[in-house]
Amino acid sequence: MAKILLVEDNEMNRDMLSRRLTRKGHEVFIAVDGAEGVSMAIAKLPDLILMDMSLPVLDGWQATQQIKAAAETSAIPVIALTAHAMAGDREKCLAAGCDDYDTKPVEFPRLLSKIETLLKEAMR
Repeated sequence: MAKILLVEDNEMNRDMLSRRLTRKGHEVFIAVDGAEGVSMAIAKLPDLILMDMSLPVLDGWQATQQIKAAAETSAIPVIALTAHAMAGDREKCLAAGCDDYDTKPVEFPRLLSKIETLLKEAMR
């Protein structure tokens, strides 16, 4: 299936998402902060990135902007994962370069649908 980079500082979220994505046949790479997420995106060139927005070192907005600014990673779809579900948060994530947005707690079937949609679009 796909190579997915999960950038998430919360251990429970990392564990749950990585296990469920692996069970669906995806290869999952994990970064625990935004800076590590940027370097892993460049090193691994994943098919898709799941980006927590509230991260240490470099937040998800900054990390996404750096990933989208680099020629080798600019086309990788990024889904923002955030507990911020206030008016304007979706727009803020999209303005930072995210291709989609999903709220926490993660509703896995909904997230999986977004992943599959973006992967299909990226393969065109």
